[in-house]
Amino acid sequence: MFDDIRSDDGLSHHGRKRERRSEAQRPLADREVPLAEEGSRVLSPAIHAWLDGELPEAAVRKGDTLRDVEFWKQINEQAENRRHMRTPVHLEHRIMASLPHGVPQVITPWWRREFVLTPAAALGVAAGLIALSAALTALVVVLARH
Repeated sequence: MFDDIRSDDGLSHHGRKRERRSEAQRPLADREVPLAEEGSRVLSPAIHAWLDGELPEAAVRKGDTLRDVEFWKQINEQAENRRHMRTPVHLEHRIMASLPHGVPQVITPWWRREFVLTPAAALGVAAGLIALSAALTALVVVLARH
């Protein structure tokens, strides 16, 4: 079911009633449930169970499912081969040689970067300033007595 949730009450930009396209004219991406394509096959629940490891291979190697079992075994073998592939040494050396060897430079100088002060840091700075002013006051008092 398609709900038209637009606030224009189904009117086009020109004020005329908008024509709704039929299901056949609507693009596949606009449909809520994709339609099964002609000639497409659906895997049996037994194949799904075998792929999930719930059934042994012998249980699904019968009749119509034999072709699916062979297909998925081939996919699994290819995936396993790709997991063990290694980058050739000469290519690895070229990649490593193309990486910069120096220390990366900061693009923005420190005085132009954004300054962020958390509440905990603000309290720490305030406490430090209070302690510093108390120490300076005590020093001035001591020096004034002499």
